[in-house]
Amino acid sequence: MQEVKIGLLGCGTVGTGVYELLEKNKDIIAERTGFKPVIKKILVKNKKKGRKIPGDLLTTDPREILQDPEIEVVCELIGGEEPAKTFILEALDQGKEVVTANKAVLASYGEVIWNKVAEKDRFLGFEASVGGGIPIIKTLKDSLVGNRINSIIGIINGTTNYILTRMLEERLGFEEALKEAQAKGYAEADPTLDINGMDSAHKIAILASLAFGFFIPVKKVYVEGIESVDLLDLEFSREFGYVVKLLAFAIKKKNEVEVRVHPALIPQDHVLASIRLNYNALYVTGDFVGEILLYGLGAGKEPTASAVVGDIVDAICYRYAKGCISRVNPLTKSSNFCKIKPMEEVEFKYYFRFSAIDRPGVLAKISGILGENHISISSVVQIGRHNEGGCVPIVMITHETKEKNVRKALKQIEKLDVVTDVPKFLRIL
Repeated sequence: MQEVKIGLLGCGTVGTGVYELLEKNKDIIAERTGFKPVIKKILVKNKKKGRKIPGDLLTTDPREILQDPEIEVVCELIGGEEPAKTFILEALDQGKEVVTANKAVLASYGEVIWNKVAEKDRFLGFEASVGGGIPIIKTLKDSLVGNRINSIIGIINGTTNYILTRMLEERLGFEEALKEAQAKGYAEADPTLDINGMDSAHKIAILASLAFGFFIPVKKVYVEGIESVDLLDLEFSREFGYVVKLLAFAIKKKNEVEVRVHPALIPQDHVLASIRLNYNALYVTGDFVGEILLYGLGAGKEPTASAVVGDIVDAICYRYAKGCISRVNPLTKSSNFCKIKPMEEVEFKYYFRFSAIDRPGVLAKISGILGENHISISSVVQIGRHNEGGCVPIVMITHETKEKNVRKALKQIEKLDVVTDVPKFLRIL
C-alpha cells in the first residue's frame, strides 16, 4: 500500500487533533482509500514543550517541511495571516497539495491563494476554515455545484451563541455568561474576535466568495458584534416572539449581494432559533435544491481535525487520481461581477428600545420623528410607570424600512430631552 507523507505546520489544538486522528484511524483511511497518510514532520515553536508526540517528528524549521520532496501534502494549522500566507504560497510553489484551517488568511488573501492554486494546478482544501466539522465547504463546492446559491444564513460562532443562550435561559448578565463560556472552554482567554463579530465575518467572507463566484474580502463585510446586547433586549424580544442570535448573512438579489454579520431577532418557529449553546448551523437556499440545514459543532479539536483529515484524503486522491475531485474553482467570475450592497440601503424590520422619562407626550415625540423618516410602527410596548417622572423603557417593532432611515431617526431621537440613554436597535430576520 502506498504511503503519502504529510507535513503539519503547527501543533496547537487542531494540529494535535489531526495527529491523534491519523494515528488512531490511519488503518481505516487506508482501507477506504488505498493510501496510507503518514505524518513525517510537524512544525512547532518549542520542541521541548510537553507533548505526546515522538520528538523526531518535531521541527522548528519550516524548510524541513516546505522543501522536503518526500512531503506531498502540507497542512497549515498555525492561524493568523503571516507567516501562514507565505507558507501556503511557498508550499504551492514547491508543488505540494495544501490543506488549511485558516479562515483569516483566506478571508483576506483568498484571491491571491486561489489564483496560485490554479496557476500551479494544485489542490487547496479549506473545509476546516468554516464550521469545524460541518461540511459546508464541500456542500457548496461539490454537492451544490449545479445550483445558483440564493442565500446563506448562519450561526457560525459557538462562543456568542453560547453566551446569548445562557443569558436568556438563565437570566445571566453578559459578563457572567462570558466567564462561564471561558470556564467551559467555549471562549478564548481573549474572546474579542468572537464577541465583536470578526470571527463570523472571516467565515462568511469565505462562504460568500464560494457561493457567488467572486472574491469578497473580509474588509467588505459589514460587522457588528454582541457587545451591546443585554438581557433586557433578549427578554423583550421573547415577548414579541423572537430569539436573538448573532447571524452571518450572504444573500444574492439580482446583481447585488449582501454580506454582513450582526445580531438579529429570529422568529421562534424558525429553524435557526432552536440552535443552542455552542452549536453552529448554516441555512442554505439554492434555486434547485431549495432549503437545507447543516448543523453541528463549529469548533473544537476533534470536529476540526475531522475536517482537516477529510481534506488530506481529498488532496491525496487529487494528486494521484488527477480527477475532478474538489477542483471546482471557487472564483469563477471577476470581482466586478456583483455589487456589494451598502448596508445603509438594506431594508429590515427593526426592534427599538428607548429609555425615556415617563411623562405625557413622549411616545408622540418619538413616533413623530420615526414617521418623518418613513418608519412605520408595527407594535409598541410601554412599561407602566412606577415613579412619576422616572425613566421607563419603550419597545417598538417596525415595518420594513431602509437602514439609513433608521440611523437618521435614532440620531434625532437621541437628542430629545426626554430620552435618557442611547436608543438600542436590533434588526429582524
